[in-house]
Amino acid sequence: MINKIGQVMIYVNDQEAVAKFWTEKVGFVIISENEAGDAQRWIEIAPTKDAATTFVLQDKEAVAKAQPEMNLGTPSILLYGDNLEAMYADFQAKGITVGELVDIPNFGRVFNFADIENNYFAILEK
Repeated sequence: MINKIGQVMIYVNDQEAVAKFWTEKVGFVIISENEAGDAQRWIEIAPTKDAATTFVLQDKEAVAKAQPEMNLGTPSILLYGDNLEAMYADFQAKGITVGELVDIPNFGRVFNFADIENNYFAILEK
């Protein structure tokens, strides 16, 4: 039985730059990583050190060579958050590409944003 989402793999062209985006602009922390230059380089990040679910930044080219059958497009990922208006303003101030802040009846408030490689994510406040 699957009971939670543990890791979400994100396939990127520049792991260091994407990790820097998530840690310096969004406020995530690095949970773990292996050595730079390793053919199977990965960087695990999350909102906090004790988060139940993490993102793992995988090198798109290395994964394509190891598993050419894989679809390396970024999945649609919904994050949950609090104080959405402040977060929205903070993201705008940091130059992050954001969509509109939208109220969805019976669901909550949400906005989407793009990382530096134009992968889109959404944040929901219930």
